[in-house]
Amino acid sequence: MNPDKLFILWTTDNKDIAENMILMYTLKSNLNNWWKECHLVTWGPSNKLLVTDPEIQVVVNQIQETGVKLFACKRCAENYGIVDKLEALGAEVKLMGEPLTQCLQDPSWKILSI
Repeated sequence: MNPDKLFILWTTDNKDIAENMILMYTLKSNLNNWWKECHLVTWGPSNKLLVTDPEIQVVVNQIQETGVKLFACKRCAENYGIVDKLEALGAEVKLMGEPLTQCLQDPSWKILSI
């Protein structure tokens, strides 16, 4: 089975990496139909970067408009006290350990982690 779904695990709060790799690739991959399905998951420090940086928010909104599903790690968001802010940005805030494990075990998914 050829993998046709991409689970992008974004964990860094480094804005340069976010703008010049993870978000750029996520946007282009969906615009160019490189994957049948694409999920962008914020986990840990990327949650804080997303809620505090308006420029990053603009790009993430563009990504969502292409059909990429945005998720945020609930436990991390709770630890940072930003669940409501992530939800306001359109993220589905949920516990992500089980979904990540399912994707790791499913050969139709590829994982990109930064």
